[in-house]
Amino acid sequence: MDFILNFLDVFLFFGLLVLGFSVGRWKERRHYKSIREREAKYANILAFAVRYPPDVVTPQDCQLVAGSVVISSDYFKQIVAGLRTLIGGKLSSYESLLDRARREATLRMKEQAQRFGATLVINVKVESTTVSGGTRRGLPAMEVIAYGTALKPRVSPTTQA
Repeated sequence: MDFILNFLDVFLFFGLLVLGFSVGRWKERRHYKSIREREAKYANILAFAVRYPPDVVTPQDCQLVAGSVVISSDYFKQIVAGLRTLIGGKLSSYESLLDRARREATLRMKEQAQRFGATLVINVKVESTTVSGGTRRGLPAMEVIAYGTALKPRVSPTTQA
């Protein structure tokens, strides 16, 4: 009994660590599932990094569309990344953070394009920045913004009749 009481802080720390890991993984899986479902939903809206539309003859209405997201890491990933920097190598926990943020921002951009009635987004750019300010106290978080020009074919008065 004394052994357990002496190491209660250690057991509590590891218990909270396992709880944080489990909840973080569950939330990440749930977010990836949501991303996959919405990627299938918006698959008909094409997004390209080219500057000019493939069909320059058809008159088209255009609008700037953008999607942004701020995603933060959890404490467990920060601890693992801190240990990983001692050994060296890739930080896969931060790679998944960037991947989720990039895909989420692109989906939000496509959602805005769909509300405009567009089926094509050209000149797509994706930019990211760290929003934690580089302080050691805060969790690493990043903002990703995806933006581009949404195009929808202009309906001529002769085709409406």
